[in-house]
Parts: sequence; structure tokens; C-alpha cells
Amino acid sequence: MARYKPIDMVDHYRGKICSHSDTYFQKRGKTLCTGRICKPRNLDKDPYSSAEIAVHNKFSQVIEAIKSLTEEQKAAYKTAFDNQTKYTSLRGYMFAKEYETLGN
Repeated sequence: MARYKPIDMVDHYRGKICSHSDTYFQKRGKTLCTGRICKPRNLDKDPYSSAEIAVHNKFSQVIEAIKSLTEEQKAAYKTAFDNQTKYTSLRGYMFAKEYETLGN
């Protein structure tokens, strides 16, 4: 008789998971995670604060900065990315470095 190992649909669970809302799937590095949004935010009752809006704006500025990089800058990021092990994607590495640059 042959042995087989069933393929798991979900390899890893992370965070709080409840049973009364929709499930989402997310891949973090090489790990597939799932979760459920327990209490979705009602923006009519709880609008964004000024600090949250500032974070949203900074995120948008970083995305625009990444889009406006020249090919030489992208090549420099690629070279630096190849020499590190913290980030799993080049885009994540570029985002972190641009975010850090914008913060200074």
C-alpha cells in the first residue's frame, strides 16, 4: 500500500481568527497565512484620525517614489537586495528603504 501525505490548504495560521466573518488568505514570504476580520471598521462612526491619514499619505508618497525610480536606481537596489537576507522581495526591500529615506 502506498503512503501519501495530503496537501494542506493552509500551512500556517497567524493572528486572531474568529468564526463570524469572511476568511482572507495572505502570503508572507514563503508562508501562506489566513485570517478573519473580526470587527470591520465603520468609518461613519469611527473616521480616520489625523495620525492615520498622515500614515496613509506617507505610504502613498513612498509608492510614488518607487514608481519614479530610474533604471539605474532600480539596478542599484537590485544589487543591494542580492546582498541581504532580511527581505524576500525586491519591491519590499525598495519600499523599506524609500520609507526610511522619506522618514529622515
